Amino acid sequence: MTEKLLVGKVALITGASSGIGKAAAIRLAKEGAKVGLVDLKEKNAEAVKSEIEKMGGEAIITDTDISDPVRVKSSIEEIVSKWGRLDVVFANAGINGKVAPIEDITPEEWDQTLKTNLKSTFLTTKYAIPHMKEKGGSIIITSSINGNRTFSGIGMSAYSSSKAGQVAFGKMAALELSTYRIRVNIICPGAIETNIGKNTFAEQDNLKKVQIPVNYPNGSQPLEHKPGAPTQVADLVCFLASESSSHITGTEVYIDGAESLL
Repeated sequence: MTEKLLVGKVALITGASSGIGKAAAIRLAKEGAKVGLVDLKEKNAEAVKSEIEKMGGEAIITDTDISDPVRVKSSIEEIVSKWGRLDVVFANAGINGKVAPIEDITPEEWDQTLKTNLKSTFLTTKYAIPHMKEKGGSIIITSSINGNRTFSGIGMSAYSSSKAGQVAFGKMAALELSTYRIRVNIICPGAIETNIGKNTFAEQDNLKKVQIPVNYPNGSQPLEHKPGAPTQVADLVCFLASESSSHITGTEVYIDGAESLL
């Protein structure tokens, strides 16, 4: 039997009730980690918790608005209080937010996207650090190819800015936290089959005025000609969470089937 990679470890995952977060929670639990499911969608999180428990794992749910400093700090403390440690942080929660021309995005809509994506990454990392300093660990941030290697997402200026900011933040954190043997890496998915579209607010009519036509001969993902699966991203998260990646930090990893190379 292959030895499990994360036995005795405690992992925290934001946006854990669906998509990449759900797949990662189940994958890390299979490798022996106890998992804190940090999300607002309690009903969906319950289903993830139940699935983990059915396979013999342990999980708890903390109902958290990830842009609220008080609730993020409290959530992390609850998880540490339950299991006595924190080894892996997957700052994954995020939204596409308002998709519209720059002149049509309101300041409030811009702030919502930046708060949900970038500020939450800062808060999750900030309040996890005190609990990881003694033993070290791994922090993994979900960014995107958008804003880092591709800039063709018309109308997604707020989203792309937040995702570029996550990469810069992750690299700064990697250097700063290396003293404590805390590794920080950033994953940059392309199109993945998730429900993030439910948190996308596109103004289709307005977008037409700034649309730039781009045509690809065989779809936008050369490797498999289809979006990636959350489980494929979860495999990458598991690798970065484990000691298999012990000398990797401050690195962005693109997982997009060569989509961003077109």
